[in-house]
Amino acid sequence: MKKVKIIIADDHSILQHGLCNSLEMEKGFKVVAKANSGHSAIELATLHRPDLVIMDVSMPRLNGMEATKQILEKNPEIKIIALSMHMEKIYVTGMMNAGASGYILKSCSFKELIVCIQTVLSGKQFFCREVKHLVTGTDGSLATDNMVSVFSLLSKREREVLQLIAEGHKSRKIAQKLNISVKTVDIHRTHLKAKLNIHSIAELTKFAIAEGLTSSLL
Repeated sequence: MKKVKIIIADDHSILQHGLCNSLEMEKGFKVVAKANSGHSAIELATLHRPDLVIMDVSMPRLNGMEATKQILEKNPEIKIIALSMHMEKIYVTGMMNAGASGYILKSCSFKELIVCIQTVLSGKQFFCREVKHLVTGTDGSLATDNMVSVFSLLSKREREVLQLIAEGHKSRKIAQKLNISVKTVDIHRTHLKAKLNIHSIAELTKFAIAEGLTSSLL
């Protein structure tokens, strides 16, 4: 029987290794890679072409929403489950809009995660009980929500720059991390302020946190 190939993306190594060991004790699962950042998750997904990625929502440099969006743009057949400590609507709908098929809290049981995996692999969506009410309509059906406007307003590079600004990095450091020039970073910064009608770094940071791009300052 062919095993389900899984990538775990989480910047907490203890959780990452514990989850890996637990999944590999289950029949039919094989963890093919572990990522500690959004960028790494994208690279490993391209390399291994897994069936499933278990994605932390909040990671440094590139968050789980953006990583999910980029993975699915390249490999739409991959299923992605958000595994997060956040139960606020901005994170749940953000991952849903990015293309995730499931959302489960880190406080949930491993048994519920297995149910989530099985449901998602069958082609359905799964949201744990604590967050399901955030994404369902009055009739119980899953609702769509376009509240994470940052995806439609900003380019991929602008979102990366915005997250790094919100994490407190200066232009030179951002340039190093993204392998671009300081001048290019400053141009992106100017475009961000113009597109969002925001005129200070403090306001840019506040916007990034409100949109779920980063939780580093929460």
